[in-house]
Amino acid sequence: MEEQMVQPIEGQTVQRTEKRRWLPGWGKILISVVLTLAVSTAGWCLLLGRSGLALVEGWLLARFAFVDTGADLDAAADQALNGLVSGLGDRWSYYLDEESYQQTQQRRANNYVGIGVTVNQTDREEGLLILSVTDGGPAQAAGVVAGDVITEVDGISIAGDARTEGADRIAGEEGTQVALTLLGEDGATRTVTCIRATLRNPSALGQMLEGDIGYVQLSNFYSGAADSFREEVDALVEQGAHGLVIDVRNNPGGYISELTAILDYLLPEGPVFQQNPRWGRQSVYVSDDSCVDLPMVTLVNADTYSAAELLAAELKEFQGSPVVGVQTSGKGYSQITFPLSNGGGLGLSTATYCTGEGNSLIGVGILPDVGLELSGTEDNQLQAAMELISEQR
Repeated sequence: MEEQMVQPIEGQTVQRTEKRRWLPGWGKILISVVLTLAVSTAGWCLLLGRSGLALVEGWLLARFAFVDTGADLDAAADQALNGLVSGLGDRWSYYLDEESYQQTQQRRANNYVGIGVTVNQTDREEGLLILSVTDGGPAQAAGVVAGDVITEVDGISIAGDARTEGADRIAGEEGTQVALTLLGEDGATRTVTCIRATLRNPSALGQMLEGDIGYVQLSNFYSGAADSFREEVDALVEQGAHGLVIDVRNNPGGYISELTAILDYLLPEGPVFQQNPRWGRQSVYVSDDSCVDLPMVTLVNADTYSAAELLAAELKEFQGSPVVGVQTSGKGYSQITFPLSNGGGLGLSTATYCTGEGNSLIGVGILPDVGLELSGTEDNQLQAAMELISEQR
Protein backbone atom coordinates (compact mmCIF):
# COMPACT_ATOMS: atom_id res chain seq x y z
CA MET A 1 0.00 0.00 0.00
CA GLU A 2 1.20 3.56 -0.66
CA GLU A 3 1.23 5.92 2.36
CA GLN A 4 0.33 9.69 2.16
CA MET A 5 2.16 12.20 4.37
CA VAL A 6 -0.06 15.02 5.66
CA GLN A 7 1.56 18.36 6.55
CA PRO A 8 0.64 19.48 10.15
CA ILE A 9 -1.49 22.57 10.65
CA GLU A 10 -1.50 24.25 13.99
CA GLY A 11 -4.31 22.92 16.22
CA GLN A 12 -4.88 19.86 14.12
CA THR A 13 -3.75 16.32 14.62
CA VAL A 14 -1.62 14.77 11.96
CA GLN A 15 -3.28 11.61 10.57
CA ARG A 16 -1.85 8.94 8.31
CA THR A 17 -4.27 7.55 5.70
CA GLU A 18 -4.03 4.66 3.24
CA LYS A 19 -5.29 4.48 -0.32
CA ARG A 20 -6.43 1.01 -1.54
CA ARG A 21 -5.54 -0.15 -5.02
CA TRP A 22 -7.96 -2.64 -6.64
CA LEU A 23 -6.81 -5.44 -8.93
CA PRO A 24 -6.83 -4.56 -12.59
CA GLY A 25 -9.58 -6.14 -14.75
CA TRP A 26 -7.35 -8.84 -16.21
CA GLY A 27 -6.38 -9.97 -12.74
CA LYS A 28 -9.98 -10.50 -11.76
CA ILE A 29 -10.59 -12.49 -14.91
CA LEU A 30 -7.52 -14.64 -14.24
CA ILE A 31 -8.62 -15.42 -10.69
CA SER A 32 -12.14 -16.27 -11.88
CA VAL A 33 -10.79 -18.63 -14.51
CA VAL A 34 -8.50 -20.37 -12.02
CA LEU A 35 -11.30 -20.76 -9.49
CA THR A 36 -13.71 -22.04 -12.14
CA LEU A 37 -11.19 -24.60 -13.39
CA ALA A 38 -10.48 -25.72 -9.85
CA VAL A 39 -14.17 -26.16 -9.06
CA SER A 40 -14.95 -27.88 -12.38
CA THR A 41 -11.92 -30.17 -12.05
CA ALA A 42 -13.02 -31.17 -8.58
CA GLY A 43 -16.52 -31.77 -9.94
CA TRP A 44 -15.23 -34.00 -12.73
CA CYS A 45 -13.09 -35.91 -10.22
CA LEU A 46 -16.15 -36.62 -8.09
CA LEU A 47 -18.28 -37.49 -11.13
CA LEU A 48 -15.82 -39.70 -13.01
CA GLY A 49 -13.94 -41.28 -10.14
CA ARG A 50 -10.41 -42.64 -10.43
CA SER A 51 -11.15 -45.06 -13.28
CA GLY A 52 -13.01 -42.48 -15.34
CA LEU A 53 -10.22 -39.96 -14.92
CA ALA A 54 -7.70 -42.62 -15.92
CA LEU A 55 -9.55 -43.12 -19.21
CA VAL A 56 -9.41 -39.38 -19.91
CA GLU A 57 -5.75 -39.24 -18.90
CA GLY A 58 -4.95 -42.15 -21.18
CA TRP A 59 -6.50 -40.44 -24.18
CA LEU A 60 -4.71 -37.15 -23.42
CA LEU A 61 -1.38 -38.93 -23.10
CA ALA A 62 -1.93 -40.74 -26.39
CA ARG A 63 -2.91 -37.42 -27.98
CA PHE A 64 0.04 -35.38 -26.79
CA ALA A 65 2.82 -37.80 -25.75
CA PHE A 66 2.67 -40.78 -28.13
CA VAL A 67 5.57 -40.71 -30.56
CA ASP A 68 3.50 -41.54 -33.67
CA THR A 69 1.67 -38.29 -34.38
CA GLY A 70 -0.20 -39.95 -37.24
CA ALA A 71 -1.82 -42.60 -35.05
CA ASP A 72 -5.55 -43.06 -35.62
CA LEU A 73 -6.95 -41.92 -32.28
CA ASP A 74 -10.52 -42.26 -33.54
CA ALA A 75 -10.00 -45.97 -34.13
CA ALA A 76 -8.30 -46.24 -30.74
CA ALA A 77 -11.28 -44.55 -29.08
CA ASP A 78 -13.68 -46.97 -30.84
CA GLN A 79 -11.72 -49.91 -29.45
CA ALA A 80 -11.63 -48.35 -25.99
CA LEU A 81 -15.41 -47.87 -25.98
CA ASN A 82 -15.90 -51.44 -27.17
CA GLY A 83 -13.66 -52.56 -24.32
CA LEU A 84 -15.63 -50.47 -21.84
CA VAL A 85 -18.90 -52.15 -22.84
CA SER A 86 -17.29 -55.59 -22.87
CA GLY A 87 -16.05 -54.98 -19.34
CA LEU A 88 -19.60 -54.43 -18.10
CA GLY A 89 -20.29 -58.12 -18.63
CA ASP A 90 -23.72 -57.43 -20.14
CA ARG A 91 -24.33 -59.27 -23.41
CA TRP A 92 -27.12 -56.84 -24.31
CA SER A 93 -25.15 -53.58 -24.06
CA TYR A 94 -23.16 -52.43 -27.10
CA TYR A 95 -21.08 -49.71 -28.72
CA LEU A 96 -21.69 -48.51 -32.29
CA ASP A 97 -19.17 -46.51 -34.29
CA GLU A 98 -20.47 -43.63 -36.38
CA GLU A 99 -21.26 -45.67 -39.50
CA SER A 100 -22.90 -48.48 -37.55
CA TYR A 101 -24.92 -46.01 -35.50
CA GLN A 102 -26.33 -44.33 -38.60
CA GLN A 103 -27.20 -47.68 -40.16
CA THR A 104 -28.87 -48.81 -36.94
CA GLN A 105 -30.93 -45.63 -36.70
CA GLN A 106 -32.09 -46.11 -40.28
CA ARG A 107 -32.94 -49.76 -39.70
CA ARG A 108 -34.92 -48.94 -36.55
CA ALA A 109 -36.91 -46.39 -38.51
CA ASN A 110 -37.89 -49.33 -40.76
CA ASN A 111 -36.45 -47.41 -43.69
CA TYR A 112 -33.58 -48.34 -45.96
CA VAL A 113 -31.84 -46.88 -48.98
CA GLY A 114 -31.88 -49.23 -51.93
CA ILE A 115 -33.63 -50.21 -55.14
CA GLY A 116 -36.41 -52.33 -53.67
CA VAL A 117 -35.64 -55.99 -54.37
CA THR A 118 -35.39 -59.16 -52.31
CA VAL A 119 -32.76 -61.57 -53.60
CA ASN A 120 -31.47 -65.09 -53.12
CA GLN A 121 -27.70 -65.64 -53.24
CA THR A 122 -27.56 -69.40 -53.53
CA ASP A 123 -30.03 -70.69 -56.13
CA ARG A 124 -28.41 -69.33 -59.29
CA GLU A 125 -24.72 -69.55 -60.13
CA GLU A 126 -25.08 -66.67 -62.60
CA GLY A 127 -25.82 -64.10 -59.87
CA LEU A 128 -28.58 -62.92 -57.53
CA LEU A 129 -32.06 -64.32 -58.13
CA ILE A 130 -34.75 -61.67 -57.55
CA LEU A 131 -37.51 -63.11 -55.38
CA SER A 132 -39.71 -60.02 -55.11
CA VAL A 133 -39.83 -56.39 -56.18
CA THR A 134 -41.15 -53.61 -53.95
CA ASP A 135 -44.22 -51.85 -55.30
CA GLY A 136 -43.38 -48.29 -56.29
CA GLY A 137 -39.65 -48.79 -55.77
CA PRO A 138 -36.80 -47.87 -58.13
CA ALA A 139 -36.39 -51.45 -59.40
CA GLN A 140 -40.04 -51.71 -60.38
CA ALA A 141 -39.85 -48.33 -62.12
CA ALA A 142 -36.86 -49.63 -64.12
CA GLY A 143 -38.75 -52.74 -65.24
CA VAL A 144 -37.14 -55.29 -62.92
CA VAL A 145 -39.39 -58.29 -62.17
CA ALA A 146 -39.30 -61.32 -59.89
CA GLY A 147 -37.46 -64.16 -61.59
CA ASP A 148 -34.78 -61.93 -63.12
CA VAL A 149 -31.18 -62.73 -62.19
CA ILE A 150 -28.75 -59.87 -61.54
CA THR A 151 -25.51 -60.93 -63.23
CA GLU A 152 -23.57 -57.63 -63.19
CA VAL A 153 -23.61 -54.45 -61.10
CA ASP A 154 -22.15 -51.38 -62.83
CA GLY A 155 -20.49 -53.69 -65.34
CA ILE A 156 -18.85 -55.91 -62.71
CA SER A 157 -19.79 -59.59 -62.69
CA ILE A 158 -21.31 -60.99 -59.50
CA ALA A 159 -21.47 -64.59 -60.69
CA GLY A 160 -20.09 -67.51 -58.68
CA ASP A 161 -18.31 -66.58 -55.45
CA ALA A 162 -18.84 -62.87 -56.21
CA ARG A 163 -22.52 -63.29 -55.38
CA THR A 164 -21.70 -62.58 -51.74
CA GLU A 165 -20.55 -59.09 -52.80
CA GLY A 166 -23.64 -58.38 -54.89
CA ALA A 167 -25.79 -56.75 -52.22
CA ASP A 168 -22.96 -54.44 -51.16
CA ARG A 169 -22.39 -53.36 -54.76
CA ILE A 170 -26.09 -52.61 -55.23
CA ALA A 171 -26.22 -50.56 -52.02
CA GLY A 172 -25.32 -46.86 -52.09
CA GLU A 173 -26.40 -43.35 -51.23
CA GLU A 174 -29.87 -42.04 -51.92
CA GLY A 175 -30.21 -40.38 -55.32
CA THR A 176 -27.26 -42.18 -56.92
CA GLN A 177 -27.55 -44.52 -59.89
CA VAL A 178 -26.70 -48.19 -60.25
CA ALA A 179 -26.71 -50.15 -63.51
CA LEU A 180 -27.91 -53.77 -63.34
CA THR A 181 -27.39 -56.40 -66.00
CA LEU A 182 -30.33 -58.79 -65.82
CA LEU A 183 -30.86 -62.30 -67.14
CA GLY A 184 -34.59 -62.76 -67.74
CA GLU A 185 -36.56 -65.98 -67.43
CA ASP A 186 -36.72 -66.05 -71.25
CA GLY A 187 -32.90 -66.19 -71.41
CA ALA A 188 -32.54 -62.65 -72.76
CA THR A 189 -30.06 -60.22 -71.21
CA ARG A 190 -30.81 -56.54 -70.65
CA THR A 191 -29.35 -53.63 -68.66
CA VAL A 192 -31.43 -51.23 -66.59
CA THR A 193 -30.56 -48.21 -64.47
CA CYS A 194 -32.07 -47.73 -60.99
CA ILE A 195 -31.90 -44.59 -58.86
CA ARG A 196 -31.43 -45.53 -55.21
CA ALA A 197 -34.12 -44.19 -52.88
CA THR A 198 -35.30 -44.40 -49.27
CA LEU A 199 -37.93 -47.11 -49.02
CA ARG A 200 -40.29 -48.17 -46.27
CA ASN A 201 -39.71 -51.63 -44.86
CA PRO A 202 -43.01 -53.02 -43.52
CA SER A 203 -42.64 -54.88 -40.22
CA ALA A 204 -45.60 -57.21 -40.81
CA LEU A 205 -46.69 -59.34 -43.75
CA GLY A 206 -49.92 -61.34 -43.69
CA GLN A 207 -51.64 -63.98 -45.76
CA MET A 208 -54.64 -66.31 -45.51
CA LEU A 209 -53.80 -69.99 -45.12
CA GLU A 210 -55.90 -73.12 -45.50
CA GLY A 211 -58.93 -73.38 -43.28
CA ASP A 212 -59.32 -69.60 -43.07
CA ILE A 213 -56.34 -69.30 -40.75
CA GLY A 214 -54.65 -65.92 -40.82
CA TYR A 215 -50.85 -65.84 -40.74
CA VAL A 216 -48.81 -62.74 -39.89
CA GLN A 217 -45.03 -62.65 -39.93
CA LEU A 218 -43.80 -59.87 -37.63
CA SER A 219 -40.14 -59.16 -38.40
CA ASN A 220 -39.40 -56.47 -35.77
CA PHE A 221 -40.87 -54.00 -33.28
CA TYR A 222 -39.27 -50.87 -34.67
CA SER A 223 -40.99 -47.67 -35.82
CA GLY A 224 -44.39 -48.29 -37.37
CA ALA A 225 -44.50 -51.98 -36.42
CA ALA A 226 -47.78 -51.69 -34.52
CA ASP A 227 -49.53 -49.92 -37.41
CA SER A 228 -48.16 -52.43 -39.91
CA PHE A 229 -49.27 -55.37 -37.76
CA ARG A 230 -52.71 -53.91 -37.15
CA GLU A 231 -53.29 -53.34 -40.86
CA GLU A 232 -52.39 -56.94 -41.72
CA VAL A 233 -54.55 -58.46 -38.97
CA ASP A 234 -57.51 -56.20 -39.77
CA ALA A 235 -57.29 -57.27 -43.42
CA LEU A 236 -57.27 -60.95 -42.45
CA VAL A 237 -60.23 -60.51 -40.11
CA GLU A 238 -62.17 -58.79 -42.92
CA GLN A 239 -61.36 -61.77 -45.16
CA GLY A 240 -62.97 -64.10 -42.60
CA ALA A 241 -60.02 -65.45 -40.63
CA HIS A 242 -61.10 -67.84 -37.86
CA GLY A 243 -57.71 -67.98 -36.15
CA LEU A 244 -54.36 -66.24 -36.14
CA VAL A 245 -50.78 -67.52 -36.28
CA ILE A 246 -48.24 -64.87 -35.26
CA ASP A 247 -44.72 -65.66 -36.44
CA VAL A 248 -41.95 -63.93 -34.44
CA ARG A 249 -39.16 -66.36 -35.34
CA ASN A 250 -35.87 -64.48 -35.91
CA ASN A 251 -37.49 -61.30 -34.57
CA PRO A 252 -34.84 -59.15 -32.78
CA GLY A 253 -37.38 -57.13 -30.79
CA GLY A 254 -37.50 -53.35 -30.85
CA TYR A 255 -39.35 -50.53 -29.11
CA ILE A 256 -41.49 -50.98 -26.01
CA SER A 257 -44.01 -48.47 -27.38
CA GLU A 258 -44.63 -50.69 -30.41
CA LEU A 259 -44.91 -53.83 -28.27
CA THR A 260 -47.43 -52.34 -25.85
CA ALA A 261 -49.49 -50.95 -28.73
CA ILE A 262 -49.71 -54.44 -30.26
CA LEU A 263 -50.59 -56.03 -26.92
CA ASP A 264 -53.28 -53.41 -26.35
CA TYR A 265 -54.69 -54.15 -29.82
CA LEU A 266 -54.73 -57.93 -29.35
CA LEU A 267 -55.75 -58.35 -25.71
CA PRO A 268 -58.75 -57.36 -23.56
CA GLU A 269 -58.50 -55.14 -20.49
CA GLY A 270 -55.75 -55.86 -17.99
CA PRO A 271 -52.02 -55.36 -17.22
CA VAL A 272 -49.88 -56.55 -20.14
CA PHE A 273 -46.34 -55.30 -19.44
CA GLN A 274 -44.15 -54.10 -16.57
CA GLN A 275 -40.90 -52.15 -16.73
CA ASN A 276 -38.48 -51.48 -13.87
CA PRO A 277 -35.92 -48.76 -14.72
CA ARG A 278 -32.79 -48.00 -12.75
CA TRP A 279 -34.02 -44.43 -12.32
CA GLY A 280 -37.67 -43.78 -11.62
CA ARG A 281 -40.69 -45.81 -10.70
CA GLN A 282 -42.02 -49.06 -12.08
CA SER A 283 -44.29 -48.65 -15.11
CA VAL A 284 -47.28 -50.94 -15.63
CA TYR A 285 -48.98 -50.88 -19.05
CA VAL A 286 -52.66 -51.75 -19.18
CA SER A 287 -54.69 -52.83 -22.21
CA ASP A 288 -58.20 -51.50 -22.83
CA ASP A 289 -61.25 -53.73 -23.36
CA SER A 290 -61.02 -53.71 -27.17
CA CYS A 291 -59.33 -56.84 -28.54
CA VAL A 292 -58.99 -59.32 -31.40
CA ASP A 293 -61.36 -62.13 -30.48
CA LEU A 294 -59.67 -65.03 -32.27
CA PRO A 295 -57.73 -68.12 -31.17
CA MET A 296 -54.01 -67.41 -31.54
CA VAL A 297 -50.75 -69.38 -31.69
CA THR A 298 -47.26 -67.86 -31.65
CA LEU A 299 -44.23 -69.26 -33.49
CA VAL A 300 -40.82 -68.74 -31.82
CA ASN A 301 -37.21 -69.92 -32.07
CA ALA A 302 -33.83 -69.36 -30.43
CA ASP A 303 -33.49 -66.04 -32.28
CA THR A 304 -36.76 -64.67 -30.89
CA TYR A 305 -35.59 -61.81 -28.69
CA SER A 306 -36.82 -59.14 -26.35
CA ALA A 307 -40.22 -57.69 -27.32
CA ALA A 308 -40.88 -60.68 -29.57
CA GLU A 309 -40.61 -63.27 -26.82
CA LEU A 310 -42.49 -60.98 -24.43
CA LEU A 311 -45.36 -60.88 -26.94
CA ALA A 312 -45.51 -64.68 -27.03
CA ALA A 313 -45.22 -64.90 -23.24
CA GLU A 314 -47.98 -62.37 -22.64
CA LEU A 315 -50.40 -63.98 -25.09
CA LYS A 316 -49.80 -67.29 -23.32
CA GLU A 317 -50.09 -65.81 -19.83
CA PHE A 318 -53.11 -63.62 -20.50
CA GLN A 319 -55.31 -65.95 -22.53
CA GLY A 320 -53.52 -69.28 -22.80
CA SER A 321 -52.42 -68.90 -26.43
CA PRO A 322 -50.07 -71.82 -27.23
CA VAL A 323 -46.45 -71.30 -28.29
CA VAL A 324 -44.78 -73.52 -30.93
CA GLY A 325 -41.07 -73.84 -31.75
CA VAL A 326 -37.93 -73.93 -29.62
CA GLN A 327 -36.89 -72.13 -26.42
CA THR A 328 -36.37 -68.39 -26.89
CA SER A 329 -33.33 -66.30 -25.97
CA GLY A 330 -34.33 -65.20 -22.45
CA LYS A 331 -33.77 -61.46 -22.73
CA GLY A 332 -35.43 -59.37 -20.04
CA TYR A 333 -33.45 -56.11 -20.22
CA SER A 334 -34.30 -53.00 -22.23
CA GLN A 335 -31.64 -50.69 -23.61
CA ILE A 336 -31.36 -47.01 -24.42
CA THR A 337 -28.94 -46.01 -27.19
CA PHE A 338 -27.21 -42.80 -26.15
CA PRO A 339 -25.70 -40.68 -28.97
CA LEU A 340 -22.04 -39.80 -28.43
CA SER A 341 -20.03 -36.76 -29.48
CA ASN A 342 -17.93 -38.82 -31.92
CA GLY A 343 -21.06 -39.66 -33.94
CA GLY A 344 -21.37 -43.14 -32.48
CA GLY A 345 -23.81 -44.52 -29.95
CA LEU A 346 -23.64 -46.38 -26.65
CA GLY A 347 -26.45 -48.83 -25.94
CA LEU A 348 -26.81 -49.62 -22.25
CA SER A 349 -29.27 -51.82 -20.39
CA THR A 350 -31.21 -49.36 -18.23
CA ALA A 351 -34.25 -51.38 -17.13
CA THR A 352 -35.67 -54.86 -16.64
CA TYR A 353 -39.10 -55.85 -17.89
CA CYS A 354 -41.58 -58.66 -17.39
CA THR A 355 -45.09 -59.80 -18.22
CA GLY A 356 -48.23 -58.17 -16.88
CA GLU A 357 -48.25 -60.57 -13.93
CA GLY A 358 -44.60 -59.87 -13.16
CA ASN A 359 -42.93 -62.93 -14.68
CA SER A 360 -39.39 -62.28 -15.94
CA LEU A 361 -37.86 -64.01 -18.95
CA ILE A 362 -34.24 -63.30 -17.98
CA GLY A 363 -32.11 -66.37 -18.63
CA VAL A 364 -35.21 -68.50 -19.08
CA GLY A 365 -37.08 -67.35 -22.16
CA ILE A 366 -40.18 -69.26 -23.21
CA LEU A 367 -40.52 -73.02 -23.19
CA PRO A 368 -42.95 -73.74 -26.04
CA ASP A 369 -46.09 -75.75 -25.46
CA VAL A 370 -45.16 -77.69 -28.57
CA GLY A 371 -41.37 -78.06 -28.73
CA LEU A 372 -40.44 -78.63 -32.33
CA GLU A 373 -37.24 -78.10 -34.33
CA LEU A 374 -37.69 -76.77 -37.85
CA SER A 375 -37.05 -79.58 -40.34
CA GLY A 376 -37.83 -80.68 -43.85
CA THR A 377 -38.78 -78.64 -46.88
CA GLU A 378 -42.18 -77.79 -45.40
CA ASP A 379 -42.55 -75.57 -42.36
CA ASN A 380 -43.46 -78.22 -39.78
CA GLN A 381 -43.68 -75.60 -37.02
CA LEU A 382 -46.28 -73.66 -38.98
CA GLN A 383 -48.19 -76.86 -39.69
CA ALA A 384 -48.27 -77.63 -35.95
CA ALA A 385 -49.53 -74.11 -35.22
CA MET A 386 -52.31 -74.48 -37.78
CA GLU A 387 -53.39 -77.77 -36.21
CA LEU A 388 -53.60 -76.08 -32.80
CA ILE A 389 -55.76 -73.31 -34.26
CA SER A 390 -58.10 -75.88 -35.80
CA GLU A 391 -58.42 -77.64 -32.43
CA GLN A 392 -59.39 -74.37 -30.70
CA ARG A 393 -62.18 -73.52 -33.15
